[in-house]
Amino acid sequence: MSLLFKIFFMIKILTPFEKISKTNKTMILLGWLILLIVIWFIGTSGIKHLFPSPSQVLTGFTDLYNEGLVVHIMNSLRLCFVSIFLATIISLIFAYSWPIPFLKSISEFVTKFRFLPFTGLSFYITMVIHEARTMQVWILVIFLTTFLTTSLIAVIKDIPQEEFDHAKTLKCSRLEVLWQVIILGRLDYVIDVIRQNLAITWMMLVTVESIVVASGGLGFLIKNSDKFMNTGRIIALQIIILLIGLGLDSGINFLRKAIFRYSKI
Repeated sequence: MSLLFKIFFMIKILTPFEKISKTNKTMILLGWLILLIVIWFIGTSGIKHLFPSPSQVLTGFTDLYNEGLVVHIMNSLRLCFVSIFLATIISLIFAYSWPIPFLKSISEFVTKFRFLPFTGLSFYITMVIHEARTMQVWILVIFLTTFLTTSLIAVIKDIPQEEFDHAKTLKCSRLEVLWQVIILGRLDYVIDVIRQNLAITWMMLVTVESIVVASGGLGFLIKNSDKFMNTGRIIALQIIILLIGLGLDSGINFLRKAIFRYSKI
């Protein structure tokens, strides 16, 4: 009976579009994680190996904590939250002005800036702004604004025409349609767009902090570790950055579900 159950389970998890329980999903995830750890131990058990061993990474965690890891994490989180807050406010202004014909071309022009190279624009920002932390914030704000505005305009474009027609039948004015259908009606989508673009912010954060190291942060730690070829610390930092990023994503997703319980996103 047990063998038949295992065979049935294997067939089930290998079948495309098959729905499985959360318990089975957790078991599969743990299985892949254990396999990854086993491969890590086996792959780094020899004398020569390209990837740092678990003991080296553990030593990296210890060294980073002793050198003020918590302070650097807080610096990075502060930079991330300030940047995403400012970028969200600016992006919402551009997105909500998109339905207005006079301002529509400006909003669409902002979205085109996402094709600009990161290094080129950051060079001009450093010429205008000299304070390290302010410079980092506005580099992130400018880049994040382009992506957020693009995503928010896409959300507005995807609103079914029936919702606008329904608002008009209720004798709503055009400003009321903008408020009820686009602003209030898609507020849960805005939070989800922020959650998706937060990954871009967190990814860019390390690059921005490595450009200007005066303010510290996780980017400074990675650049400093790379300078001394300390691979154990680098992998430890990558794990920390990944875990914090996953935590931020889960936190915003939980917040969205808590506020908008009936959202279908």
